[in-house]
Amino acid sequence: MSEPSNPARTAVVLGGSHAGMLAARALAGLADRVVVVERDVLPDGPAPRKGLPQARHAHMLWSGGVRAVEELLPGVTEALLAAGARRAPVTTDMVVMGARGWFRRWPESHHVILAGRDLLDATIRAQVLADERIELLSGVEVLGLAGDAGAVTGVRVRARGGPAPTAAAALGADAGARAGAIGGSRSATSSTAGPAPDSGSATGAGPTLDAGAEWVVSGGLVVDATGRGSRVGRWLTELGLPEVERREVDSGLAYASRLYRAPEQARSGYPIVNVQPDPRAGGPGRAGFLLPIEDGHWIATLNGTRGGEPSTENDDFVRFAREELRHPVIGELLEQAEPVSDVAYTRATVNRRHFYERMPAWPENLTVVGDALAAYNPLYGHGLAVAAQSAVILRDVVRRRGWGSAGLSRRVQKAVARPVSTAWDLAVGQDVFCPGATEDGPTLRDRLVAAYVGRLMLTATGNGRIARRVTDVTSLERGPEVLLAPSVLLAAALGPWKPALTGPPLTGDELKRAGLE
Repeated sequence: MSEPSNPARTAVVLGGSHAGMLAARALAGLADRVVVVERDVLPDGPAPRKGLPQARHAHMLWSGGVRAVEELLPGVTEALLAAGARRAPVTTDMVVMGARGWFRRWPESHHVILAGRDLLDATIRAQVLADERIELLSGVEVLGLAGDAGAVTGVRVRARGGPAPTAAAALGADAGARAGAIGGSRSATSSTAGPAPDSGSATGAGPTLDAGAEWVVSGGLVVDATGRGSRVGRWLTELGLPEVERREVDSGLAYASRLYRAPEQARSGYPIVNVQPDPRAGGPGRAGFLLPIEDGHWIATLNGTRGGEPSTENDDFVRFAREELRHPVIGELLEQAEPVSDVAYTRATVNRRHFYERMPAWPENLTVVGDALAAYNPLYGHGLAVAAQSAVILRDVVRRRGWGSAGLSRRVQKAVARPVSTAWDLAVGQDVFCPGATEDGPTLRDRLVAAYVGRLMLTATGNGRIARRVTDVTSLERGPEVLLAPSVLLAAALGPWKPALTGPPLTGDELKRAGLE
């Protein structure tokens, strides 16, 4: 077994999903070693897992996030495409009905990566864990923080039980499995058999842990990337810190998704199709996405706010797409495809932000990223990109300020608030208008911003330059200030310079390949 490294030079990342893996990669080389603690036993490849139920729904990675992931993992885009993911140019391969009408398919300005969430996570995870400086401790849940209000020194964990270890590992724990630190391991999985070890084999099956065994994983930096279910706010109050300021905007959106086998001629090179609601119409908002992903599949996601929710029933899925959305095109396309899954359903769509950067006191050695910091309505597709951009910021701040420097964690927390704020404003700027989304409803500022954005979106339906400025922001490649440039303000005042489209801008070939002609 290799010698245990100095805990003060160890980074401990909580959560082995997208945000956690990218944070681990960001810290590799800055810390002596990085340990990822994950509640689930992660699959070897793209497969479902209990801790990621949202994987059954549509996901996309906007180019602002793609560039960040590529900066951390050079070549990952090629790996994703080789595994079957699609690169779709924006807005060239997008058929979108916005609130003010159909958008034209302008020349490429940005792009999105389209893939099932399992494939996306597995590809990134494989590249991250190929780095020998990064270790995975799976099948282990985090119970709380170790340390005090001034500084976090690690996390208290408990083995959940599971299959035998999948790789050589070593766990540093005391005889009672109550305290200690992870030793010099690459990967370990908790097991239902065997005592809590104080060392492990460097080859073969590795150590095992009794289910329920507890110990401390020590580290000089703890990164919480445990997602919507994060308990770090409660853990901080247990250390004596005040409650964090939190805001929620709940549109009441319900999500229903189903996987389809596309018609044979439409299994490659087919555009994204999206029908959005028009908030001016009153009543519930209903929307739908059709995303072409790997293996010739389409993943379709339908959603509706309070009073307009889609059904959980398989038999009602296509009907809702055809009859309840503002245009039937998604339903018509799905009628030509073959369903290969049941409907997956969720109501976990509330926008929730924790303002940790505003806390009057913040402990050393703790950072919060991803959905644990801010979770967005998935309708807007920004969570993956913000997590990637936050990981790059984490790396850059630690590199610039130096590992273990005073106030480092607070600087990181303030820095990652920047991309979070952009995505937050994009999401809640729309959702705040849904009935019951907030206690007080939209503010005057919300109404003024929404009126201007509505005018911009109308202009973008018939002005390619303004469409590009809008996608500069929605792709998270530029900040919203670009929408306030004098030339953009003038264009918005003048409106679209091309007439409105009367139907979805699918080409004759695309209609034919999908069986609609």
